[in-house]
Order: sequence, then structure tokens, then C-alpha cells
Amino acid sequence: LPISTIVASATALPDPSPQPPAISSRPAATRLPTTTTTTATTMAAQNSNANADAMTALLGSDVLLTKDGERPTSEVLAGKVTLLYFSAHWCPPCRGFTPKLAEYYNAYKAAGKNVECVFVSSDRDQASFDEYYGEMPWTALPYDARSAKDALSKKFKVSGIPSLVIVDEDGSTITTDGRAAVSEDPTGEEFPWRPKPLKELLGDEFVGKDGMVPASSLEGKTLALYFSAHWCPPCRGFTPKLAELYNTMKASGRDDFEFIFVSSDRDQEAFDEYHAEMPWLALPFENRKAKAALSSMFDVSGIPSLVVVDAEGNTINKSARGPAGSADAAETFPWHPKPMEDISEGVECNGFDINEKAAIVVLSDGMADTAAVRAELLGVAEDIAAKGKEAEDKEPEFICFFASSSEGPVGQVRKLTKQPETAGANPTLLILDIPDNGGYYVSPATEVNGATVRSFLEAYRAGSLERQQMGR
Repeated sequence: LPISTIVASATALPDPSPQPPAISSRPAATRLPTTTTTTATTMAAQNSNANADAMTALLGSDVLLTKDGERPTSEVLAGKVTLLYFSAHWCPPCRGFTPKLAEYYNAYKAAGKNVECVFVSSDRDQASFDEYYGEMPWTALPYDARSAKDALSKKFKVSGIPSLVIVDEDGSTITTDGRAAVSEDPTGEEFPWRPKPLKELLGDEFVGKDGMVPASSLEGKTLALYFSAHWCPPCRGFTPKLAELYNTMKASGRDDFEFIFVSSDRDQEAFDEYHAEMPWLALPFENRKAKAALSSMFDVSGIPSLVVVDAEGNTINKSARGPAGSADAAETFPWHPKPMEDISEGVECNGFDINEKAAIVVLSDGMADTAAVRAELLGVAEDIAAKGKEAEDKEPEFICFFASSSEGPVGQVRKLTKQPETAGANPTLLILDIPDNGGYYVSPATEVNGATVRSFLEAYRAGSLERQQMGR
């Protein structure tokens, strides 16, 4: 199993189940059309060049391998919606999906779609890469561009293959669940699968306890989208707790929120049985396309998962399951992300979980008093969160945790990072980089304060730390 699955296995399971400019006309004597056209052409060329540069930067390689040899990335992907295909010959599901993807790709090309596909290989050697790429009709990242491949896998949080990520002409992400997008649209009628607005995806009505409820009744309310399924044991364990919280919040007189069940059940009967246990609304089970689009929109790769959005559809917290399980959950709703969390209570922090973002972890569960360590780490965490809001992708570089006790995932973290089962009196400072195929780093510091944490981070960024590999 992937390391990410190991860390989440006790609490989550993978979820199986995107106006043309007006052309003005003026008398020829004014020569304005020529100037306007020239300006528009220049701007279009500039945009095209900028997009090509963005794609080159995204791929991390100046060249791509084509059936006619290597060509500049900027030329191959200019003006193209790009499918990044993470795959490998040794992977049976990949070998099953590749012929289907080739069929879709050829159909899109035949229909004149501005699409290209890039094979991003996880093969074990050049010979395997060459053999597998020989079966594909598209382009490929050169096999020896291993660092570029690793960077792409980390950027798009690829924890399993086959995986298909769709990016727009300018390099922006359309969806990380490209497999669902192309499989449900083999002829490309909805190409390029850009995401629809949240309200459109949710539809006009929901399943209520006494019949259908119009979406208009939710206007102005904060929504919590609950991704879950009856077949999932962690879901069945979490649902009663969430229902108790929901009922408590409603009993307090609040009417500014609603929860919506987004089902990954396998059939209508299972959906009906499971929804009967819930006091909230549900997306109609038959709306499978909307369910898939919502999972893609919020990067839901495991269930149970809880996403909170405001009345305008803006994401407040896409990893809200942890905050929803806290003792003060009713008072702190809608659970705005915090820069630091207690890992003994969960693996989510600042809108991400430990499986998708590098994490600073201070194992302080053996200390008599953690207040000073928490205060020092919080200062670092707040700086990281503030810089993340200013970053291009609006994401923090790290998420930050302390451990107040040895409960919850703490024992698992100790086991994976080969730390003593029993916590000592001194804190242990770690960086867990699960997206980097389960890498981790241990600080030699026995005292944890702002200075030691910042120094540790600088060494990590400089690549001067010894990378270790997580194990069971």
C-alpha cells in the first residue's frame, strides 16, 4: 500500500466511485481596423508565448519526447489543453486504462480538439519506459527527467497510478480526476472539462427527510458537504458523531447552515439505507456526474471527507473532518483553517491533511507541559500560513502539528518514523513529506523553539538534511 494509505488507513478509505470577441467594422480610410487587429494579434501572440512558457515551467523540462524525436515543450503544448498521464508498464490497472485513453485521445484529435497528452512515467528503467511508450500515440516526458517527474507527482499529489491530470493552456489545473472526466466523456462533448460553478453542480433540489427540498431554501447558508458511503467502516463510525453535532447545532437555534450528504454508495438501496441514518439533506443518488465533479472540485480522494463552503460557494475548509470532531466543534463552526493542530486529534490542518502536504510535526506527547513548545511552533505556523495566502497557488508550504498526547495517529507516526514507542521527556522535531513517496526528516535538536524549527526548515529547503524512508 502507498504510505499515504497507511497513514490514513485507520480513519479514511479511498473513494472509488470541468463569448468570442466581437469584431468591429470601421471605414477603411480610418485605418483603425489595422491598428486594432495588429494590437489584438500582438496580444494574442504574447498570451500564447506566456502560456507556452508556463507549460515549460510546469513540466520542468525544455523538451518532450514525440514520435518524431525530441521537440521543445513550448512548441508541443502551445495552445493545447494537456492531459498529464501518470502511469507505468508494471502497473496492471495502467495497462488496462492505457488502450482506453488512447481511444479517447484519438477521438478527441479526430474531432479537432486542441488537446495533447504527456506520459509521465513511473517505470523502473529506460527499457520498460521505451516498451510502454511504444504503445502510446502521444508525447512523453523524457525518462531521464526524474526530478521533473517527481516534482509533478508532488505538485498534483499523485499517490497512485494510473492518474490523469488535466491542465489548461496556461498551465492552470482543470481537474486532478481526469480519468473520470475522459471516461464519462469519450467523445469530448464536454471538452475541456472546466469545472462548473458549485451551485450549478449541486442542482435545483435535494433529498430531504420528508421529500425533495428546493435548493433555493439554502440561499445565504453555509454548507458542509459530507462525502461518505455505507460500505466504508470509518464513515459509519464518523456519521453518528457528525449527526450528534448537527442536531446540537440545530437545537441551539441556528439556521444559517446545512449539511449535504454526497454519496459514494454503490446503489440506490444502499444510499437510501445510509441516508436514513442522517438528519441532513442529500444530493440525489442518481446525480452521479455531479458527485464526481464535486469530488474533483474539492480533491476528495478518501472518505469520510467534509468540505465547508460559504453562502457564495467559496471554500472555507476542504479538510474539515478534524475540526468537526473537536470538543468545541459546535462553537467554532464553520471551522476556518488553523495554522497549527494537535495531531493526536487528527491529521488535518489549514485545509489540508498530512497525506497531501509536507508537515512539521513536534512529538511533545511525553512532556509535562507543552505550552511553551506550542507557542513557539505557533509563531512559525502563522508565518507559514500568511506566506501561503500570498503564494501563487494560495497554499502553505507546510502544515504544522504538535502532539498533546499519544492518542490517535501519534503512535502510527512514531512507528512509521522509527521513533521510540514510549515518548521521552524531550520533544522530537520531524518533517513528514508523505507526498514525496513517504520521506521524513528528524531534527537532532532536543529543544524546540522558533529558532530551531526555522533552522530545520532552512536545511530542508537547502537539501542538506538526510532523507529517510517511512516503513511499517
